[in-house]
Amino acid sequence: MMDFSVAVPVIVSFVISAAAGPVIIPLLRKLKVGQTVRDDGPQSHLKKNGTPTMGGLIFLLGVVVTSLFYMKDYPKIIPILFVTVGFGIVGFLDDYIKVVLHRSEGLTPGQKMAGQILVTGIFAWYMVSYTDLGLQMLIPFSGGKYLDVGVLSVPLLFFAVIGTVNGTNFTDGLDGLASSVTVMVAVFFTVVAIGTDSGIAPVTGAVTGGLLGFLLFNVYPASVFMGDTGSLALGGFVASAAYMLHLPLFILIVGLIYLVEVLSVMIQVTYFKATHGKRFFKMAPIHHHFEKCGWSETRIVAVFSIITALCCLVALAAI
Repeated sequence: MMDFSVAVPVIVSFVISAAAGPVIIPLLRKLKVGQTVRDDGPQSHLKKNGTPTMGGLIFLLGVVVTSLFYMKDYPKIIPILFVTVGFGIVGFLDDYIKVVLHRSEGLTPGQKMAGQILVTGIFAWYMVSYTDLGLQMLIPFSGGKYLDVGVLSVPLLFFAVIGTVNGTNFTDGLDGLASSVTVMVAVFFTVVAIGTDSGIAPVTGAVTGGLLGFLLFNVYPASVFMGDTGSLALGGFVASAAYMLHLPLFILIVGLIYLVEVLSVMIQVTYFKATHGKRFFKMAPIHHHFEKCGWSETRIVAVFSIITALCCLVALAAI
């Protein structure tokens, strides 16, 4: 007999997010929490000016409320919830300063990094001191072998978490892109969490449902954007869930899109400096390059989502 209790957090979180959208979006509009769009970007994006951002609050509400019901019986969801909400707060402060206080830069890069290091540091300390999980990582396709890098485990955790968070942040540039890609990754983690009985399925399920609810308002043409509030929170979720399952190396597989988005920005900047002003891509991050090549937003989102779904299947085979 199939156990349908797994579906409960998905459905609860979906309903909360779907119900929160029509309440939160008008509030964000009232606050004039509008997105300002890059002038050098695709022309089609100029009409996005004024679309409310900070919509990450919609799915975070679903995730947090749903998780509260499960915390007592599933204590392992707490560190994932902490990292997700922690990064969400860093993103929220950045968005708030940008769009409510109208200081276009938001948090300074130093402040943003300090916030990220603080949240990651608390997670690392928790993992090392309070769990019997350890930081050893399952090696893909190894038939169950683990990699333990010893004293380098903690620096690697910082690199993995902050790298993933910035990857999801760069991915969030088209209607429904970061949410569609990450919903696939959340499903992957949910499947693994159930299969390994790791005790984190309620929170991975809640993120799946919350994102599906958010997508009702975030697919093209989006009536709300997730902002840094959402994209940083999602990165924190992906990284912390991966660590709780011993799967940080698998982020390179399931999070291939995040990786490619970050690499495209790094290549563009490096090439631009090296050639004194030439561009490698038409525009970075790479989803904008495809837009400049004439792809529609919906096509790019579909292709990136399909790639992620296939990557998740590869990752399942690699466990």
